[in-house]
Amino acid sequence: MTTAETTKTSTSDHKTRAADAEFEASKAAAMEAFDKLLEARNHFQNAATAAGIDLKHEALEQLLAGKSKAQDLGQELSELAKTKPGTTVALAFLGGFVLAQLLGRR
Repeated sequence: MTTAETTKTSTSDHKTRAADAEFEASKAAAMEAFDKLLEARNHFQNAATAAGIDLKHEALEQLLAGKSKAQDLGQELSELAKTKPGTTVALAFLGGFVLAQLLGRR
């Protein structure tokens, strides 16, 4: 083998090793980035699940509080109707009149 051939082969081997090393480094960097992406995805899924559970619990509490207020209001109206029937009829008439005026304008 001549010196030129040896130099050419040596240069070719060096380029091949450099390309292989660069490929392996790129592959390792891509795998590391992919692992971090999966970790971030899991973190966001856990956060969303926790927030969803918190919101669901809070909404249920508000629904129960609203139901309780509606029951209290219904009880108060029932008592008002028993103690002051004239006022109850007047309020019902006034409410119906206002509703008729609002719907009649369309």
